[in-house]
Amino acid sequence: MPEADVVGQIAALARAGERIAVDTEFMGEGRYRTLLCLIQVAAPQVSGEDRIEVLDPLDEEFDGRELAEVLADPTIEVVVHAGRQDVALLRRYLQTEVHNVFDTQLAAGFAGLPAQASYESLLSDVLQVRVAKTASFTRWDKRPLSAEQLSYAREDVLHLLELADRLEQRLNERGRLEWARQECAVLERASDERDLEAIYARLPRVRSLRGESQGIARELVEWRERTAARQDRPVQSVLADAALVEIAKRRPRTAHDLEQIRGVNQHNMRRRGDDVLAAVERGRTRTVAAFDDERRTSAPDPSDAPLIALCEALARARSREAGLAYELVAARADLQAIVDAWRHDRPEPEVRTLTGWRRELVGAELLELLEGRLTLSVDPQRHLHIAG
Repeated sequence: MPEADVVGQIAALARAGERIAVDTEFMGEGRYRTLLCLIQVAAPQVSGEDRIEVLDPLDEEFDGRELAEVLADPTIEVVVHAGRQDVALLRRYLQTEVHNVFDTQLAAGFAGLPAQASYESLLSDVLQVRVAKTASFTRWDKRPLSAEQLSYAREDVLHLLELADRLEQRLNERGRLEWARQECAVLERASDERDLEAIYARLPRVRSLRGESQGIARELVEWRERTAARQDRPVQSVLADAALVEIAKRRPRTAHDLEQIRGVNQHNMRRRGDDVLAAVERGRTRTVAAFDDERRTSAPDPSDAPLIALCEALARARSREAGLAYELVAARADLQAIVDAWRHDRPEPEVRTLTGWRRELVGAELLELLEGRLTLSVDPQRHLHIAG
């Protein structure tokens, strides 16, 4: 059967059942961007058995338009497991949005199961099903695929819809389904597009650069991205971060100047030296916006440590009461930002602990604790007692 017909049939089943399970296989090694190699899908059928197909996006005849329409339809639930990269790849490759995502790994954390649980462990714990994973590190970009590879790929979605059903049932019983859906909604924006401003800002020692060196560094970032994309190579193999910053700092004008810079790969420079020097010249006149330091927290105040510990005790207590993994609720950086903003009378920081379901669970109480409207103590049973 032509693959276009298979995609159409899967799309029809997904629309009828308002659900589809999706997983991918990909290769990122030695490339500028991760290569999508397989798309595994499962859709419910009236017979009760899910229809499972392994689609090949490397096939020249592959047409994913109907699958893209299904993924973008907000009335169809898209079930994934640890699906951030899957969603990012599908959005880019199929040029589509992905809506109504339900991630079984994220959901498990709200259902009293370990955070970051693997697919295999969830199948065992929730469905009492064991799968044998034997082909995870094979070359998914080579054709033809072996029977072992195809079997491995199918297993990734074989029980995924059933697992989602069980987790949704548990979450409904705990009153946590809406919280899990809020968390899963974030995945809809997953992207593997490279943000050049963020890449520039993360360069080592970039904040120590002054004057035209900043413009040179920014220009080199763009040149490196274009070169890596054109040659489909990792950016660090074109020019390493440390070498890029050193070139920007020293501002070479000649090939001899370039050769004197420590850390620069001379083999690369023999091939690309002229291009690097041209980028340096363009960068000399480039204006780069100053770093936005307004949202950075102040240097940690030593007296904040007990307050952060107190906030953590409250967050851990509420997480335990709710049967949630603490890692889902707060990180030390979140708590430090909250304490820092409170100490300096600044607006609430934009941290996850103060938004959505986390604010409902404990975020608002953290603010009350810092304002002295909430107290923590140890009760006669030696448990933490929270009083407001």
